[in-house]
Amino acid sequence: MTLQIGETAPDFQAETTDGTIGFHDWVGDSWAVLFSHPKDFTPVCTTELGYMAKMKPEFEKRGCKIMGLSVDPVGDHERWVQDIEDATGHRPNYPLIGDKDLAVAKAYGMLPADAGASSEGRTAGDNQTVRNVFIVGPDKKVKLVISYPMATGRNFDEILRVLDSVQLTAKHAVATPVNWNQGEDVIIVPTVSDEDAKKKYPDGWKAPKPYMRFVAQPQD
Repeated sequence: MTLQIGETAPDFQAETTDGTIGFHDWVGDSWAVLFSHPKDFTPVCTTELGYMAKMKPEFEKRGCKIMGLSVDPVGDHERWVQDIEDATGHRPNYPLIGDKDLAVAKAYGMLPADAGASSEGRTAGDNQTVRNVFIVGPDKKVKLVISYPMATGRNFDEILRVLDSVQLTAKHAVATPVNWNQGEDVIIVPTVSDEDAKKKYPDGWKAPKPYMRFVAQPQD
């Protein structure tokens, strides 16, 4: 079963293109995006890995690390990296997990327990459910899970937008309305009473309904 928001992201130790990494230790006090791929040398994933390399500075500004996972050995990843750079102009500059025994994919609910114990001989179609994005907070809790079909390239600008939203929620107890973008008004969450909200927002708020309290996005 796929991980649910609010659950602790499973810890694991795995070989990556940056050496052996323990996931929780690697996350540390940062935020993290873990995004998975069904197989190396696949066209859609090649575009995604290159784009994430391009976007890495934006995630770093937000204190967020990036890690990829593919159901193949690290040696294959190292050969794939050159293809990614050739095709996209951007070389992956973040660790890629080698999940040749399928352990991480199973731990995160992307493959069933009876999927076997080796990536050898498996096709991208066999692994098509390994197409998730997870945002993990410094508390190691899952903040976002999005699953994509194999033929649909992921929108990592949207992942960045969600990261901005969940970081605001964590710091300021606000929510973001439909289609929100950086700099736009936010919503005071219902768990904050009017009395407490007045202390933080002495100038008040716009309230089209009593349970909808809009304020300018906090900037600190």
